[in-house]
Amino acid sequence: MEALILYFVLFFPAFNLPPFAGVLEQAMDPVPFSILRELGRTLTYTIPALALLWYLMSDKKGFSALKKEKPGAGDAYSFSIGFSGLILISLGISLLIPLFSEYLELKSPPRVEAPLNAAGWIVLVFSCLGTGYLEESYFRYYLLTKLENPVPQAALRIIFSVALFSLCHVYEGPWGVLNAVLAGILLSLVFFRFRSIHGIAWAHGAYNIFVYAMGN
Repeated sequence: MEALILYFVLFFPAFNLPPFAGVLEQAMDPVPFSILRELGRTLTYTIPALALLWYLMSDKKGFSALKKEKPGAGDAYSFSIGFSGLILISLGISLLIPLFSEYLELKSPPRVEAPLNAAGWIVLVFSCLGTGYLEESYFRYYLLTKLENPVPQAALRIIFSVALFSLCHVYEGPWGVLNAVLAGILLSLVFFRFRSIHGIAWAHGAYNIFVYAMGN
């Protein structure tokens, strides 16, 4: 129950935050980048949500769980595998979109525009890393470990995690949901292999930066 409450509290409000509000209705129009919007979203939503999540995962004893999870040598491997896999998934889907979108009448995911200056890129990196840590902390670290006792089957926990993760990407349309499903499976498997949050959070953040960079 706590997992679902956290999901609705932390992630459902994101559907109404710019730049995603109304995206489905304007899927063909690029979403412009805004320094103030990204910085405001990071400071008023991402960081507080991340702090709340790690506080609860620490059983309300400061941030003990966060202190135990320090980056290690294995994070370089999990980053490399995770980031490379996310890029391959994205490229594979981008090849399928022109082949099937028109035939199946499926809209392409919304494009996002890259920042226009150095200040914008600094804010973007900060924002993307924050988002990467928030989503990986909940969908991988929290769900795949917190539910270990009530749901001992790892496959069921992965399915539950991927389902909730994909639901957060419905604003991207069917192709975005497919990308989220495959990405969620990949990151879950990498997390189980290395048992660390940092590498997959870096990979997630780097992939988000890559998406903006490709928006030019």
